[in-house]
Amino acid sequence: MPSAGMRQCVRDVSVYLVFLILISTLGPLQFGFHLSELNAPQDVITCKQTSVANDVASQPDSNLPQCIPMTEAEFAALSSMFVLGGFLGAITAGPISTSYGRLLAMRITSVFFVLGSALETLAGTVPIMSIGRFLAGVGAGASTVIVPLYISEVAPPKERGVFGSLTQVTINSGILITQTMGYFLSRGSLWRIILGVGACVGLVQGIGLCFVPESPAWLAAHRSPATAIRTLQRIRGKGYSIEEEIEGWGGDKGIAEEERLLNSADGDVTPTPRRQSTASTKSQKATSHVGFFQVVRDPLYQPAIIAVIGIMFAQQFCGINSIMMYSVSLLSGVLPYSSAGVTILISIVNLLTTIACAPLADKIGRKACLLLSISGMGTTSLLLAISLRMEIKVLSAISVLGFVGFFATGLGPVPFMMASELVGQEAVGATQSWCLGANYVATYIVAQFFPILNSWLNDRFGGKGWAFFGFAALAVLSFLFVGWWVPETKGKKNPDEVWGRTSRLD
Repeated sequence: MPSAGMRQCVRDVSVYLVFLILISTLGPLQFGFHLSELNAPQDVITCKQTSVANDVASQPDSNLPQCIPMTEAEFAALSSMFVLGGFLGAITAGPISTSYGRLLAMRITSVFFVLGSALETLAGTVPIMSIGRFLAGVGAGASTVIVPLYISEVAPPKERGVFGSLTQVTINSGILITQTMGYFLSRGSLWRIILGVGACVGLVQGIGLCFVPESPAWLAAHRSPATAIRTLQRIRGKGYSIEEEIEGWGGDKGIAEEERLLNSADGDVTPTPRRQSTASTKSQKATSHVGFFQVVRDPLYQPAIIAVIGIMFAQQFCGINSIMMYSVSLLSGVLPYSSAGVTILISIVNLLTTIACAPLADKIGRKACLLLSISGMGTTSLLLAISLRMEIKVLSAISVLGFVGFFATGLGPVPFMMASELVGQEAVGATQSWCLGANYVATYIVAQFFPILNSWLNDRFGGKGWAFFGFAALAVLSFLFVGWWVPETKGKKNPDEVWGRTSRLD
């Protein structure tokens, strides 16, 4: 029997909302897609493994070489170009989406995805492929800022935790798609098909966004409340009461009155002219744009900035991308199975666990999910390090799967929804940019230096697995930070309640 919460979720979701979510989450899907697109075919792309396939499509073309020779350092730099582009996209997406709207910002990201993927697909040299990776990274970085905001603003309030987890679900879906394609296409020149699919997905998203409306919350704060109400009612469906939602747009009772009038059966009803209330004045001031640097200088927002940056550093420094980006080369020869096959299994576990744990944030709370995730990842990281050192292959495989599974319970989905719950609407764009900017800085550090550090540690001390002792130690520090600094946001009406303070009246 479905739970009461699940039945309520089904009642709150319209077909139109499902369409909006599907189109918007193609952005995070491409983040996962591009993040791991070079993982499986790494040896083929870099000419470490030459293969001659029977397929005509895989034969070398005179203008497109079958592989692009590069060293391990060059490949690490190529991988990290995606992260650099992501950082640029993340820090600029918040201000752009706040000033010009979530919809325009998402449309711009689709252009970057198409251009970046096309350059990667047709690249014959490392610099050209690097430019493509950078452009795709800009789109991915912007998407991971904008899409969680958009989803939180169109999703029913009681199901925002479930819908917020869809960002991570689609990221994992993108990873699974590339890992599966890589398993079958890592030969000859077929690896270019993997990169070309990214351009197709970007094009589909760009077309789909032509039929997606602007965020109602953004419209209410920056454009027309009346348009915002009509948009929200269309998303929720006829007969669905939105009065409680629009009251949260600033506490102006006049907006709720306007909603009732717009939905009235009598088209001749006109609102009585009214004076602008003090609450309305405060609401307008509250929703004024708070800039990228202003949000850091304001003591009101500083605790939230520290919290989101710390959470995002914890997400990456617990070591998830050491597996997602380098699992094939990392696990080659140390597991009793094909490393490429295990990588696909890892992606499946990551996706299924994320889906299964989607309601967890609304049940036990965001902070509890983070602590559970960090403690589990730290434990399995330690087990993985020991099993790699002692060459216990079955334990290594179990540890990797457990490591990824625990990531999906909290550190995967929760950080993307925290920014919109720790600050008000006026600062959420800038806060999300700081949040994802920190994520890309941490991801860049892991992407650029993990393969180098891992090789150095293994050569210096002998054997494999030394880097995961470091990840276990970083998990302990992350656990202490989250337990001490990060507040619980589940069930809290606004940021003032989250932080336990009285409302600030400017």
